[in-house]
Amino acid sequence: MSQMSFSDFEYAGKCKQTRRERFLAEMEQVVPWSGLVALIEPHYPKAGGGRKPYPLETMLRIHLLQNWFSLSDPAMEEVLYEITSMRQFARLTLSAPIPEDTTIMNFRHLLEKQQLASGILDVINRYLQDKGLSLRQGTIVDATIIHAPSSTKNKEGKRDPEMHQTKKGNQYFFGMKAHIGADVESGLVHHVHGTAANVADVTQVAELLHGDENAVYADAGYTGVEKREEHDGRKLIWQIAARRSTYTKLSKRSLIYKTKREIERVKAQARAKVEHPFRVIKRQFGHVRNRFRGLVKNTAHLTTLFALSDLWMVRKKLMGMGELRLG
Repeated sequence: MSQMSFSDFEYAGKCKQTRRERFLAEMEQVVPWSGLVALIEPHYPKAGGGRKPYPLETMLRIHLLQNWFSLSDPAMEEVLYEITSMRQFARLTLSAPIPEDTTIMNFRHLLEKQQLASGILDVINRYLQDKGLSLRQGTIVDATIIHAPSSTKNKEGKRDPEMHQTKKGNQYFFGMKAHIGADVESGLVHHVHGTAANVADVTQVAELLHGDENAVYADAGYTGVEKREEHDGRKLIWQIAARRSTYTKLSKRSLIYKTKREIERVKAQARAKVEHPFRVIKRQFGHVRNRFRGLVKNTAHLTTLFALSDLWMVRKKLMGMGELRLG
């Protein structure tokens, strides 16, 4: 980092630590920086005859800040000028140039073009596996709807053609679905797949399995998944929630009813972990609406968010292990 500015010195002398600062201090410790840098480095521009590019790790840190705080490219540039804690996390100072919004956008486009979002998820998954935090013995599958802007006030005068409308309960939603496969023990996400909102959950299960699981857990919306041809030959225990209509007609005093209810309760306890990543990206990271047009860009964004949610969910355990930083 360049020489500190007067504002940075003044900031260093303050007493109170904010929630944002605590969050960034935790993420500083738990992100596998060297693994992510090694993933991106072969694709990152090298210094040539023109302007020297910003250090790769600085641009990576800015990209993660964008995801954690749900910031657009122009908003990210402004934040680097205005908020000292985020500027220092990115290893920047006001005494040196701050990346412009186009530079930030170009880095994001680089990751999208090289399809590196899935690589970021893989690097983090391997890191957590090495720490013994993802057992990968069973997989929970689930999906959530991510809203997309329905306005036609844009250059094309149309809604995003890759997004669709779907009905859930008595309410209609326009957008896409984020399908995830999560570890049954830890709740950590290992696969992410994006589709239009009207695509049936049961058709996407094959995209969410890593192949080493011995059981798959899902809600009643996945009924019949084991009969689909893409799962022929899979030696799996399918723990799919029973539809309520299959046992509500029984007498509540009967042994069969009580047994079925207990079985469903145990299944629900196992499935509950898959709701945690959804809560983190929507509530902790503030991602409740698509930022881009098209499934490819939004799926890449969601994949990065779920990778970061894994780190967030186990940050306390990681911080207790010591020697967290890779490299």
